[in-house]
Amino acid sequence: VWITLAALLYAIGFDWFYAPNLIGFGGVTGVGQVLNALFPILPVGGVALVLNIPLFLLGWRLLGGHLLVSSLFAMTLSSLLVDALNLLITFQPLDQMLAAVCGGALVGLSLGVIFTQGATTGGTDLAARLLKLRLPWLSLGKLLLALDLVVIALAALVFGSVQTALYGVIAQVVSSFVTDTVLYGLDNAKVAYIISDHSEEITQKLLELDRGVTLLDSQGWYTKERSKVVMVVCRKRETATILKFVKTIDPNAFMSVGSVMGVYGKGFQAIGKG
Repeated sequence: VWITLAALLYAIGFDWFYAPNLIGFGGVTGVGQVLNALFPILPVGGVALVLNIPLFLLGWRLLGGHLLVSSLFAMTLSSLLVDALNLLITFQPLDQMLAAVCGGALVGLSLGVIFTQGATTGGTDLAARLLKLRLPWLSLGKLLLALDLVVIALAALVFGSVQTALYGVIAQVVSSFVTDTVLYGLDNAKVAYIISDHSEEITQKLLELDRGVTLLDSQGWYTKERSKVVMVVCRKRETATILKFVKTIDPNAFMSVGSVMGVYGKGFQAIGKG
């Protein structure tokens, strides 16, 4: 049911916002858009369906049969709905910026829902999943963005308009953000690693913020001295507070802060929602 609804959103997003406004679309559907512009007799969805076959064979081999079945359903339905909706409804052009933002959001939402169901619509969606096996530290949204930019550039060449590419990039950035939001949530947090001779005092201060703390054993390679690394995951707004009291407790402390996505557990998103 969720895949069916997402496939419908995907088709609406393309037929309503991308196609009539000449906005470059990424992925295999984007290739279909390019070929349709060159040879109008070729339907966008039909081209996407044919081009996805070799990718799905590779996906079946590397990702297993479950992904193949659910993804074949998602890919086939979304491709057919793109062509069916185009035959049934003639959407009028909109302001290109509005179309890029709304279209990107709708397509990103549909892809996020499909991914949460363990499926893909094929094309660069599937290619992104395959790449994620090799590059697990990169989010699906960012992998999709990189792959789709190549197809968008081709669309700009075919339509002879730089605007096609520029608005296509805007749509893809929006789509990437919405996809990641659906998959990982809006709770972008920070993780801080603090190396200090005053680790116990810093830990007590962190506990006052109602944050869990983990102490990691470490050894400096140059000095060979053993110490404790304080690791804490916190909300973005709490980073400045932590930095301030660490500086007060130990001005010589070493602290690094990085961004994390999809934080689940006490004090953040419930793990059952992941």
